[in-house]
Amino acid sequence: MNQAARLEFERVMEEFVRWHVVPEDERSPAPAWWWGPAMAVVDDQEPMSATCCRALNVSEGTSFAEGARAILALFTEQTSLTDPQDFPSKVEGEEHEVRELHPQPSDDSAFQP
Repeated sequence: MNQAARLEFERVMEEFVRWHVVPEDERSPAPAWWWGPAMAVVDDQEPMSATCCRALNVSEGTSFAEGARAILALFTEQTSLTDPQDFPSKVEGEEHEVRELHPQPSDDSAFQP
């Protein structure tokens, strides 16, 4: 399996640890950006590192495929997505700064017919 995919999944595991320590009622929904790295290793039968296994609370030697299924299971009943600024915990009572996006010269919509 691709070493880059494994490294990206291990990065997800680092974020998972940060996310999982937030109390459940304050935790944001699982972020959608975990989906791609999990799918990239969903067939990888090589064992994950001990660190990844501990993060997911699975036995040492568990495969990347099993780890990916554990991450993907977080999305089964999830009904909303996480905004990056709300990760790893929900932001309550705060207004997020809204930025207006202006067309750039390389953007086709900047040039009206």
